[in-house]
Amino acid sequence: MTSFSFKDIDSVLVVAELSANHNGSLETAKETIKAAKRAGADAIKLQTYTSETITLNCNSEDFIIKNKSIWDGMKYSELYQKAHTPWDWHEELFKISKEEDILCFSSPFDKSAVDLLEGLGNPIYKIASFEITDIPLIKYIASKNKPIILSTGIAETEDIDLALKTIRENGNCEIALLKCVSSYPAKISDSNLSMIPYFSRNYNVVTGLSDHTKGIISPVVAVSMGAKIIEKHFILDKSIETPDSSFSLDEKQFKKMVNAVKKAHSSIGQVNFKLSNQQISSRNFSRSLYICKDVKKGQIVSEKNVKSVRPGFGLHPKYFEKILGRKFIKNASKGTRLSFELLD
Repeated sequence: MTSFSFKDIDSVLVVAELSANHNGSLETAKETIKAAKRAGADAIKLQTYTSETITLNCNSEDFIIKNKSIWDGMKYSELYQKAHTPWDWHEELFKISKEEDILCFSSPFDKSAVDLLEGLGNPIYKIASFEITDIPLIKYIASKNKPIILSTGIAETEDIDLALKTIRENGNCEIALLKCVSSYPAKISDSNLSMIPYFSRNYNVVTGLSDHTKGIISPVVAVSMGAKIIEKHFILDKSIETPDSSFSLDEKQFKKMVNAVKKAHSSIGQVNFKLSNQQISSRNFSRSLYICKDVKKGQIVSEKNVKSVRPGFGLHPKYFEKILGRKFIKNASKGTRLSFELLD
């Protein structure tokens, strides 16, 4: 069993979402995990449900998808039957992840899925956006005392407040909130990444992004705004047609994203005015006071014979007005660093 804490995140935890991108093939799922590792993912995320545990097989209009998504017209049961990861694959997928040294965890969608994952030593529980209102499920997950990642794609403030209250009242304080737009694919203009620092400031949680846009801009910007977790759908081959393929990244694209978000994180640093050795060296290019015209002993310091110029080896320019009118106590040639030792 692999234990995990959000305190273990050194920079950014990059999660490759497998979802439906196995396309019904266990071998494809296994190869996808290997490719995610090669692409630099820190973790692979599964989804643990069956069509029966997530919806009803019903012909009622209520159970036909009509939300302007790429799945419009399908029955919920048809989509989830096509997209689900068979439960008898889970043990093998956790095993291959361990062999590849990549963290594996899942989103459960009912209590029986949680029980299955507990038996596999699932180290993190992800609560999907559409399950943020399922308080009984959240309570059951929280009782397992594992870190919880909570996606907020459809959440109003009340939903987030209640979910966090439920988790914390069950003694679980390891929580991450992910900004998410529950559109598939999502428009980058809808990303609203300003929510990330808001979550951190107002909820005292780890923050991140579950991204459904087609590119890598949102993840990079999210990291610059404090995201510690980036989740992105990953696919072995873009030619594979799955319910999620249109907004998934392949190995080359994902690797590019990983490199970009890690570099973005390294650029953030912290508030610190201590200069690096390179910056100290670069101060040579700053201004200082130099004699700009040959002078003789007894000559008056003026704007005609002293000037603020680069480099920065002479007297600080802040003294310029104070030394005007003083006398030179020795001869000095053009290009000499001005110092108090040259003045009366």
